[in-house]
Amino acid sequence: MTPPRGRRRSAGDVAAGIGAMLALAALVAGVPYALLTFFGSALPDGMPAASDLTQRLGPGALITVLVVLVWLAWAQLTACVVVEVYAGIRGVGVPARVPLAGGTQSLVHRLVVTALLLFTATSVIMPAFSGGGGLTQQRAAAAQPQAQPQAQEFHRVADAPERPAAAPGDVAEPLTASPAENRTTKIYRVQPPEGRHHESLWEIAEKCLGDGRRYQEIHDLNKNRVQPDGSRLTHASLIRPGWVLEMPADARGAKVIPLQDLDEYYRYGHAVPDRDPAPSKPAPSRPAPSKPAPTKPAPTKPAPEQPPASHAPAPQTPAPHTPAPHTPAPQTPGQQGPAQQHADPQRMPPAGGGADGPSGEMTGGAGSGGASVPGRNSSAQEHDGSFDLGWPHGLAAASLLAAGLLTVLGRRRRVQMWNRAFGHMAVRPEGAAAEVERALRLGADASAARLLDLGLRHLSKSMAAGGRALPTVYGVHLGVESLDLWIAPADRNPPAPWQAFDDGQVWRLRAEDLDAVEAADPAAGAGDVLAPYPGLVSIGTNDNGRILVDLEAAHGLIALRGPADTRRAALAAIALELATNRWSDHMRITLVGFGAEFGEGMAEIAPDRIRAVPNLADAMPELEGRTEEVRQALAASGVDSVLTGRSRGVFGEAWMPHYLIMADPPSEQEADRLVALARTGTRMAAGYIVPGEVQGATWTWDIDAAGRLHAGVLGFQVAAQLVPEEHYHGVFELFRTAGRLDAVPLPEPAGGEEPPAAQRSSAQVRLLGPIEVEAPGPMDEDRRDLCTELLVYLAAHPNGVHPTVLAGAIWPRGVTAAVRDASVARVSDWLGRDTRGRPNLYYDDRGRIKLGSEVRVDLAVFRWLVWRSAAEPASEAAYMSYALDLVRGPLLADRPRGRYSWLASHDLEYEAAARVVDVAHRLVVLRLDEGDPHGAVGAARAGLRLAPDDEGLWRDLLRATHASGDVAQIGVIVDEMRSRIAHDPMFGRLQPETEALVEELLPGWHRVGSR
Repeated sequence: MTPPRGRRRSAGDVAAGIGAMLALAALVAGVPYALLTFFGSALPDGMPAASDLTQRLGPGALITVLVVLVWLAWAQLTACVVVEVYAGIRGVGVPARVPLAGGTQSLVHRLVVTALLLFTATSVIMPAFSGGGGLTQQRAAAAQPQAQPQAQEFHRVADAPERPAAAPGDVAEPLTASPAENRTTKIYRVQPPEGRHHESLWEIAEKCLGDGRRYQEIHDLNKNRVQPDGSRLTHASLIRPGWVLEMPADARGAKVIPLQDLDEYYRYGHAVPDRDPAPSKPAPSRPAPSKPAPTKPAPTKPAPEQPPASHAPAPQTPAPHTPAPHTPAPQTPGQQGPAQQHADPQRMPPAGGGADGPSGEMTGGAGSGGASVPGRNSSAQEHDGSFDLGWPHGLAAASLLAAGLLTVLGRRRRVQMWNRAFGHMAVRPEGAAAEVERALRLGADASAARLLDLGLRHLSKSMAAGGRALPTVYGVHLGVESLDLWIAPADRNPPAPWQAFDDGQVWRLRAEDLDAVEAADPAAGAGDVLAPYPGLVSIGTNDNGRILVDLEAAHGLIALRGPADTRRAALAAIALELATNRWSDHMRITLVGFGAEFGEGMAEIAPDRIRAVPNLADAMPELEGRTEEVRQALAASGVDSVLTGRSRGVFGEAWMPHYLIMADPPSEQEADRLVALARTGTRMAAGYIVPGEVQGATWTWDIDAAGRLHAGVLGFQVAAQLVPEEHYHGVFELFRTAGRLDAVPLPEPAGGEEPPAAQRSSAQVRLLGPIEVEAPGPMDEDRRDLCTELLVYLAAHPNGVHPTVLAGAIWPRGVTAAVRDASVARVSDWLGRDTRGRPNLYYDDRGRIKLGSEVRVDLAVFRWLVWRSAAEPASEAAYMSYALDLVRGPLLADRPRGRYSWLASHDLEYEAAARVVDVAHRLVVLRLDEGDPHGAVGAARAGLRLAPDDEGLWRDLLRATHASGDVAQIGVIVDEMRSRIAHDPMFGRLQPETEALVEELLPGWHRVGSR
């Protein structure tokens, strides 16, 4: 017999094997021999009679019963021995499970493995179970040096440290090893099937390791790792083509890669484009320092940040020319928006590169660098190409369009929450859909959309109150802090808080003035005012902000000339923004010639606004009929214009607009018919925009292949807002995912050691509400937002994050390694050290950045309390109450705009909302069962702090309040829901179930509709 692979048998191995054989012999043969010798046969001499069941049992009968039980246990043990020996000798893989023999089979497995080591030619026999130390033994076997010939550049590092494992709450000491880029590992890519043959882990182990029984080693190295297709390896028999598998050190025919690239292979199926696949030259090792705080190297200061063009202050004195009544021509100098700067990608250094001091600690002073804000144009030296290919930059730049899409998406996800079961969470997008949502989160400007919406409605309300007509608005400039309207004719007397500039040609509303109006009289809102200018739509941006035009102000046809692809992308952007904006009420948008896929996708996003037809002939009857209806409404109402009708609320439905957007140029006959319909000389609650050269068009716009749009007589020159085909396909996939009503189970809450109490923690991170960080170190206020996001990302990944993955999440448009590492070092300084002198932020042995054990994260504490509530049913209510005390408001509330876009591809929002709602609902039920309605009210209120849109909790609150007997408070709760519907665009409308409950508890209430 050959000795085990890698080393010869020691005397201890032989003694252990002989001892295991003796133990098995004693159990299998010695037990029955002893039973037969001392107690005889357990079989009765004859058939039992019915009278035996009524006789009194004596000591002899009791001994007989015990002997029979021992015989049964011996039979089960013998079956385990047979199964384990068969599996070990024949190599059938995982041994079959013997019923009701968990602990017994585990013991027998160890004995059989030890005994077979005396005879088998391999040192690795698969354990039957992961518990009982089997996995630990196998990892130790995998980490042993092998005698197989290796490639010269291969230097395997053990998966776990050589020293004993720390306690669950402890943090590994800082590293003294060389940087992670000096280590390598091996991977294997699962091949596609050939005919009916599919690769299995057994075959891969047999091909690469020489023994199919070693498949469990591959399984353990890759278990639960997310693969490029988003799925995980959970069962050894279920692997898919294209998966990347990390292999043991002695694997043959496997690819050698740098260890720091392993995460990229798992995530993308390949290394990031800017990484050199060859391991770099090892850095000289340094001895571990004797003091906890090493001397920090001098920091390298990166290039200063550049502010984005879209955030530049608005011009103080815009000077458009006064247009004629029917030939508007406000002239503004067109300014080229800064182009996206791109540079050759720079190679990311490994974990700790540039920021690792001795022992793997993060180093760098408070002034050692800065970082670009997500959503802003980065300078060339900060650019990394990891996210360039296919990344939807156009959606990130379309701030109002992105805000509208996210609002509609939020309503769809409310429906998903309605339909999820207890213990489940909604399905989140993956792949291209997740990247689209990430871009939308990065660019969305909800505050600007609110300023435009409420500002225009307040203007309409003020003008109607003063008996004045609304002005014609030809263009709108939306800056960071103000809203400018270019109007004609000029008027120097706008209603407060609007201000006049440039002899009354421009009316300006500052955001702070609108907030002051809202705060002074919250009840006097403008939510019930009809949108005065629903045809406003973004055409692009210049150096000073976003430019919008009113389609209705053309009083005729708008023609868009330019290359077909660019022109179609601009028209798609216009359609998407019109379909989802919040400064319009009910409207009709007819799409002609965009194709079935675009029409169906748009109809899925906004079914109440979109109608798609293949040709203009199908659209003309409705367009002509709608124009005639507006003419009749103007004559019947006595108002002088559509704007006056909207402002005064007269014949409200009559002024709902209808817009036509065509994808292909109309024929000459179609163009003539359209021009005759559109050119009315007055506003008719309609707008028409078509591609190509059209004789008789009121406005003609030109767009070039580079995306520059010149708006003709309006004088605007902007970087056009574009949504190309591949990006709107991603938007449609995102909404299809949001329409799925199947839910996925919540991950089991992790147990283990209790997280540190607030008094024993050296730093705290609170996510369940407004983001709060309590840390002992210094922090520059200018960099607090960036460092807070970085810290929150690490808190959301308790198992650690590779620096390259961290960079892609926090800086989606790219960042240099120097800036990344300086920011990580700054966060490390901020968190300081724990009570043992160890850093609260450190690199683990695989190059991942992790938080220390004394950093208290409220979400981790919440999960632990939920786990304890299930483990101790008698204290379930108490633990759930403690958990809800941690909830202070919506998850990650008050986070800055343009940050945390990585949430689109993370379970954090989905899991936290579902878990808090489930705990709150369960506690309401428990409190009501205990006869404590006031406690139930408190539980429902706690859940609503984080999930104010969850109507299940609103119903719980209504029931609990009704149980308390406080009928008046039920009316207060109904008023709260009314207020949410009026002011929160995400809320939409009440569910029928909620309306029915309110009707039952509060008869005669007035139903709340949606805008």
